[in-house]
Amino acid sequence: MRWKRLTGQSITGLLIAGMVSAGLLPVAASAAETTDLARGKPVVASGSHGGFPAPNANDGKVNTYWESNGLPADLTVKLGADADLQSVVVKLNPDPIWGSRTQDIQVLGRTQDGTAFTSLRARAGYAFNPSGNQNTVTIPVDGRAADLQLKFFANTGAPGAQIAEVQVLGTAAPNPDLTVSALSWSPSSPSETDDTTVQGTVRNAGTAASPATTVQVSLGGAVVGSAPVGPLAAGASAPVSVAVGKRPQGSYTVSALVDPTDTVIESDNANNSRTTATPLVVGQSPGPDLEVRSISTSPANPAVGAAVTFTVAVHNRGTSAVSAGTITRLTVGSTTLNGTAPAIAAGATANVTIGGSWTAASGGATLTATADATNRVAETSETNNTFARSIVVGRGAAVPYTELEAENATYQGTLLKSDAERTFGHTNFATESSGRESVRLNSTGQFVEFTSTAPSNSVVVRNSIPDAPGGGGREATISLYANGQFVRKIDLSSKHSWLYGNTDSPEGLTNTPGGDARRLFDESHALLTQTYPAGTKFRLQRDASDNASFYIIDLIDLEQVAAPSAQPSGCVSITTYGAVANDGIDDTAAIQRAVTANQNGQIDCVWIPAGQWRQEQKILTDDPLDRGQFNQVGIRDVTIRGAGMWHSQLYTLTPPHEAGGINHPHEGNFGFDIDENTQISDIAIFGSGTIRGGDGNHEGGVALNGRFGKGTKISDVWIEHANVGVWAGRDFTNIPELWNPGDGVEFTGMRIRNTYADGVNFANGTRNSTVYNSSFRNTGDDALAVWSSKYVKDQSVDIGHDNSFRNNTIQLPWRANGIAIYGGYGNKIENNLISDTMNYPAIMLATDHDPLPFSGQTLIANNGLYRTGGAFWNEDQEFGAITLFPQNLPIPGVTIRDTDIIDSTYDGIQFKTGGGLMQNVKIENVRIDKSNNGSGILAMGGARGNASLTDVTITDSRDGHVLIEPGSQFTVSGAPNGARAER
Repeated sequence: MRWKRLTGQSITGLLIAGMVSAGLLPVAASAAETTDLARGKPVVASGSHGGFPAPNANDGKVNTYWESNGLPADLTVKLGADADLQSVVVKLNPDPIWGSRTQDIQVLGRTQDGTAFTSLRARAGYAFNPSGNQNTVTIPVDGRAADLQLKFFANTGAPGAQIAEVQVLGTAAPNPDLTVSALSWSPSSPSETDDTTVQGTVRNAGTAASPATTVQVSLGGAVVGSAPVGPLAAGASAPVSVAVGKRPQGSYTVSALVDPTDTVIESDNANNSRTTATPLVVGQSPGPDLEVRSISTSPANPAVGAAVTFTVAVHNRGTSAVSAGTITRLTVGSTTLNGTAPAIAAGATANVTIGGSWTAASGGATLTATADATNRVAETSETNNTFARSIVVGRGAAVPYTELEAENATYQGTLLKSDAERTFGHTNFATESSGRESVRLNSTGQFVEFTSTAPSNSVVVRNSIPDAPGGGGREATISLYANGQFVRKIDLSSKHSWLYGNTDSPEGLTNTPGGDARRLFDESHALLTQTYPAGTKFRLQRDASDNASFYIIDLIDLEQVAAPSAQPSGCVSITTYGAVANDGIDDTAAIQRAVTANQNGQIDCVWIPAGQWRQEQKILTDDPLDRGQFNQVGIRDVTIRGAGMWHSQLYTLTPPHEAGGINHPHEGNFGFDIDENTQISDIAIFGSGTIRGGDGNHEGGVALNGRFGKGTKISDVWIEHANVGVWAGRDFTNIPELWNPGDGVEFTGMRIRNTYADGVNFANGTRNSTVYNSSFRNTGDDALAVWSSKYVKDQSVDIGHDNSFRNNTIQLPWRANGIAIYGGYGNKIENNLISDTMNYPAIMLATDHDPLPFSGQTLIANNGLYRTGGAFWNEDQEFGAITLFPQNLPIPGVTIRDTDIIDSTYDGIQFKTGGGLMQNVKIENVRIDKSNNGSGILAMGGARGNASLTDVTITDSRDGHVLIEPGSQFTVSGAPNGARAER
């Protein structure tokens, strides 16, 4: 049911009329003199229960409410400046289901110069009755305050205080009120080489004098200059002038903000800024201007030791041509190569061949190209000649950390090793360990000591400690030493681990202890106060004050984290919109305001500085049509940048199932809903999920979700404790007019950990999209997936196609696959490292989940698969490292090449019974070694189709090289090392 709300003026008029008739106000009082001072103001509480947070108390909706987490409790409305108060109105939902109750309330106030609250109305009992006073109580008050507090002592209807809406009626006290007007600039039509000055007028529109302050001018949302503003009497004005220097060609919104640090207490702090209706347009200066647009390599994905050549696209954005002979320079590592550019006309682009080659070295490298490297041409801008991009050579991601395994370290404790079948789901710590081994510390003084191989100033510890007896996790510490000297305590938690139950369905698992357990590990991270050199001995030791009953250490990551990045030009900080770092108070409203300003073109970029920023609501676009119960309109045309994933961290304290008023129950109360052309980089998003489905369908939320559209690029984002890291795509029926499947979406440098379902899923027709150079650990379902689902606009067109998963490192998926493709065409899985899947393949092509059919080609190339595959579905189905599962629909056109499959739990490559054909599978240059409990290649009894083997080596498989089970209609041509297929 929807509840219509009256406008503020209507509410005020009705309330005052009622108060006059009751004798609580003199007859002379009028709506024009008295306003609701609480509307839109910050509200905080001593505590909240479940999904009933303090902001519900003044959100304009009587069907949402604040409830405290016990009594006594208080709720404070921050009015911003002194006001002369007349009354406080407290409302509950008038629906009869809200039965009568009495709440004991005291009203207190604090002035803008005060430090303590004083009583404005003594404690009294106030009766709320839906049939009597419509669950609305008016409390007369008399006094001046900038902060108003309601203190609750008792509630006959609930164990905590309850407010659906609070209104504070009164008039503003005398204060200054600073405004900006008459913004202009000179010259009126500047070019890139002109110095520009912005002028304006600051006025004190208030009723009291204002002290001296400053005014800031921003272009395109970036602060570019400031000027002093002297003291102003009430009603007085003063001109201001700010030099903003030379600006690149473009269109800039011009805005000015007076008193940017809020040092002046004003009657209205929301009108301090002014933005011009028309932008400042900076024209292009005449002359040439070279810039690099792209760098291409040959080969595109080089192997270690390959000779790599380069082509650089150089564009002339200027107004006049550049003659032939400029030098284009490319550097990679210690190698410097040059090319000579041809003549480039104004507006044209030339592909410059770089002379020589670079010998590809394992790992990551940065390619940097510079146009006119010898400064032969006098350009209108000399700041845009350089372009850089990364390249990864070999398999896996070029991660910035070094991973060290506990079993390879020095330790005093118990080595845990998995059983031969790596049995999962029965509280098996070793099975869930990287490398299938870990170290258990049972006693005080036991330790694991790692020797670093590179400088490090941070540590990540993958660990397991016990659950709380009643479930829900517990906290403990372990002691970190460096070269024998105590460094700090590392905080560990089991809040996000320990799921119980015998079911294979994740929705059937529970947080309540009992029986078998799984998802036993989680991770903790810490920045250290100094850099420790290579060769440092880092010891994790159980000291006497470390009081968990046991500790299991699996691995650590050591990383040299760079200092926080500086705020980029053009970005506006979320602090400008009211966010405060590290204070534990929800910053969602401020982040949303900043993103909305960027989306509306008021600023060019959102900056999230270093710090921890609490976020308890999804960032999205307010749906003006209010379609449906949940808002599912994402952001678009937004750029969000942070100071680094270790430094700019968004976090939530509320598990999604306890967060009232979330965007959508499946998508959660954190992260971002994206519809189009959004760039997000260098931040962390830490959810608070604890379960997927069980205990009342309590899902863990999605960090990045939405339609994604075109132009979306996400880089260097750390995601933990979500249900899903990224879900790209919405069903067509979900607001059909906004249908916009992901196209050309790019993910790079992602770090996704400890989810309850997928890492990244390209669903609902996502196409031409990439996940590159990213790492995944302990995902629930598939770490990476293409799901060409049928919930699209046109099933003949909106097919998941030409997506690529390249150079990713995937470890320890605890429920499903490392990488999966469900339908579509042209999808590629290349250069990935996948290890230690619990019960599913490293790579799976399948037609379950009812996808659109496979067609065309699917490529699986140059991957390294270690200790993968497993048993699932009541432990009756045994999956290979690579499994093709054609459930009724065929899987044609598959190539598997240049791949190592090592130490598989069951088969190396498995063709599974399913009913659909697997035709013309090509297996080329593949090495399969040690299929522990199966064959090198297995065609099951119900498999249909054919495969050809070229240069395939199979060794040390328990059940032989190639096994075709009786009844199978699958044929294999060619044989490894001269062996024949076995039946």
